[in-house]
Amino acid sequence: MIYKDQTKEVLENELKIEKGIYEGILKENVSIDISRGKPCSEQLDLSNELMSILSTTVLPAGAADVRNYGGLEGLMAMREIFADILGVKPNQVIAGDNSSLKMMYDTVQSCMQFGTLGSTPWNKLDKVKFLCPSPGYDRHFTVASAFGIELVTVPINEFGPVMDIVEALVVSDASIKGIWCVPKYSNPTGVTFSDEVVERLAKMECAADDFRIFWDNAYIVHDLYDEKVTLKNIYNSCVNAETTDRVFMFASTSKITLPGAGVACFAGSEANVADIISRMKFQTIGPNKVNQLAHAQFLKDADGVRALMKKHADIIRPKFQAIINVLEDEFRDSDIASWSNPLGGYFISYNVMTGCAKRVYELCKKAGLVITTVGDTYPYGRDDRDSNIRIAPTCTNTNELDKACQILVCSTKIACLEKIVSENE
Repeated sequence: MIYKDQTKEVLENELKIEKGIYEGILKENVSIDISRGKPCSEQLDLSNELMSILSTTVLPAGAADVRNYGGLEGLMAMREIFADILGVKPNQVIAGDNSSLKMMYDTVQSCMQFGTLGSTPWNKLDKVKFLCPSPGYDRHFTVASAFGIELVTVPINEFGPVMDIVEALVVSDASIKGIWCVPKYSNPTGVTFSDEVVERLAKMECAADDFRIFWDNAYIVHDLYDEKVTLKNIYNSCVNAETTDRVFMFASTSKITLPGAGVACFAGSEANVADIISRMKFQTIGPNKVNQLAHAQFLKDADGVRALMKKHADIIRPKFQAIINVLEDEFRDSDIASWSNPLGGYFISYNVMTGCAKRVYELCKKAGLVITTVGDTYPYGRDDRDSNIRIAPTCTNTNELDKACQILVCSTKIACLEKIVSENE
């Protein structure tokens, strides 16, 4: 139904029907959460072997004892796995503890306090800005905000950040020091940056010599289908553009093995790695190399990671397909909702009629369905169109997902019908 083409009587009748359905849902005492991208129990079970693998593992011959101090850069076996996945050399990787978000936070903090590769510490400057392709990952925005960095919203399209805007900003403003990127299966849009976008990010002229790309490759191996989506290697592009130090890369095993006990990594030029290590030595004696050894033994190599990720995909693919099928059935020919159909990652980006997302959120919450707070996918929590909703289907079972879809659809129809009817009065 094209809602805006209908008469007031038709719309009011539709609204009455949906409100009746909604009242019935309220009586069911539902409690479902699709607000965060978390693996489900079946996915976590795939890595249960990690809990016992070290009981039968022999420590690598000739290597430093992982049970002892030292090894700031992490276990070589894990550095090799990450290097293979990211397309760099092992000596360009630091393997850390479980959180890539913490490594991103630490990297921002290091730039703020000490600068990068001899540059002026950012906290000594009058102003520091980060570009934030949006809708994007809320925790990126909150990390930068925690340091008083000004967030500049940049639109993202099906190819990645709109580069005409990015290039115009960075060439004219030396206070712009960074850009947040989730380059493959972006959170929440599912977009993978095109080759052209990667190239332009690597070679663009920047007013700030110490401009950095924070390349959060959280979903680099998180394909839902056998047809793999290829992301161009930004480090190689930076080498070709002679901007080798421009990119800071991050990844982790958080949605590969166990989020609470995984391994994260920082990767970049050898100069950037040395710079980070030079300050890490004041912070820690070394990461949890015992856990890194367990991961190395369990995953074995990058091919082992990819094989494990196919098992993950088999578990969560039907959940994505179920939501997409419902949205297509309900809204394919309507004018009140649109959505992404991601080939990987953890989210569906759902857009409702302008000015209705907050109302959808309120209705869902009252009915027992928790969705991501409207605005979180934008800097400062401000979605000026009040339209975007992030859906995270992975940590639900089939019955929960069916009910979640019913609530989301009903809430969308009520919110949008209310707006259209009120505008026609």
